[in-house]
This record gives sequence, structure tokens and C-alpha cells, in this order.
Amino acid sequence: MEKLWAPWRANYILAKHGKRCIFCNKQKSKKDKTNYVIARGKHVFSILNLFPYNNGHIMVAPYRHVRDITELEDRELLEMLRFIKESQRLLDNVLKPEGYNIGMNLGKVAGAGIASHVHLHIVPRWTGDTNFMPVVSGTKIISQSLDSLYEKLKANVRKG
Repeated sequence: MEKLWAPWRANYILAKHGKRCIFCNKQKSKKDKTNYVIARGKHVFSILNLFPYNNGHIMVAPYRHVRDITELEDRELLEMLRFIKESQRLLDNVLKPEGYNIGMNLGKVAGAGIASHVHLHIVPRWTGDTNFMPVVSGTKIISQSLDSLYEKLKANVRKG
């Protein structure tokens, strides 16, 4: 049997997934590099997903802790959409994906891992990025470290 080495997954498996909100914790911290915060706006911020579906998986969340899209103010919603657009441009320049899954899961039953703080997912896709590994063994291979990806993305974030 072949083994895949993915030691960063242990952090997720061993972490205590308590009631603290990762979006609230990360946005209050000033350690953007440590927390993989890509960009900050007036009402929202973008961050790399620590446990991505695919390489380049970015999340956009409002600073306000709200559960549902219906609770967002228009200015928050508009800035979230602007951040999606900028994140897609950034990923186009750095990773050159062939497509995207962009959306949100609202509520635990809809697949939201963090149901208490609304957020959007931007997941780059390539032909063949889903292969036999997830189907046969429930394993997804991510080909680039978060540190390396973060450095490349930050170097390409548009100024202003």
C-alpha cells in the first residue's frame, strides 16, 4: 500500500473545534501571514482555507459575525462580491485555473463547516483535478504548501 504524506492534516484532526469562530479570531489578529489573510477591505477580508478542497481555495468573510446572507448589509455584500472578482483575478494570474466553483454553504445541513459566520468559497478547478483518490480512498491531494501559495498570492495582490 502506498502512503501519502500530509502532516498538516494532523492539525485539523487534532484541533479542538470549539465554539470560537475562526473568522472572528483571524480577522482580529494582526498576524496576516501566519493566518494566511490575503486581503482586507473595509467590511470583509479574504483568507486561504487551511483545509482546502483544491489548491488556491480562498474564503471571503465579513468582519461582522452574522449567520446568514440575509443579515448582510448591502455594503458588506457588495464588497464580498468585489473580493470574489479580485480573488478570481489573483488566482488567474498565479495559478491559471481552467474554471471555478464559487459559492456558499448556509447552515450545517448544507455543508457549512462554520455555520455561524457566513462566508464565500472560491475554489479553482482544473481538468482532471478530481481523480480516483477521493473516490477510492477519500483522499484529496493538494500539490502546494499554504506558505508557498500565500507568498505567491501576496506578491500578486493588486495595490489600491
